[in-house]
Amino acid sequence: MVQSRKAEKQSCRIDRREFCKTAPCAAIGVLSLLSLRGIAFREESTKPSSKGQHFKKEEDMAKKVTSVETKVISQKGTCALGHKVGDVVKFTETGIEGKICIHALYSMLPAVFAMMYDARFSWLEDPDKKTHACPDATNPVVFEITRIREK
Repeated sequence: MVQSRKAEKQSCRIDRREFCKTAPCAAIGVLSLLSLRGIAFREESTKPSSKGQHFKKEEDMAKKVTSVETKVISQKGTCALGHKVGDVVKFTETGIEGKICIHALYSMLPAVFAMMYDARFSWLEDPDKKTHACPDATNPVVFEITRIREK
């Protein structure tokens, strides 16, 4: 009886490497479904009078993303790196132009990559702009992340 319990516990163990290989795929699938639901919801709520604007936005979103820019829009307290309102950092496929705090960079990289590779955030009013707060709660810096498309 003791051996069967040990066998049950061992069979319930998850190999971390295998889990890490499959978990991102599952997360991407869930996120894709959620984004598709958001897109369908927006299309259903489109009024006939705003269809011209809707199609214009669709045309703009079809253009290739060339870079992502982050701009400091708010800063309180004393930022260790010295970020000030108006500071801009540009992210391209080849690197970063400008200076940015390593802590802010680390926390915003997932959003920057998502914006770079044209991810859709259904909760954003403007799909090409989102805000991101620095993780330093005592000296908060708020960035606006903007997707830059080819003209």
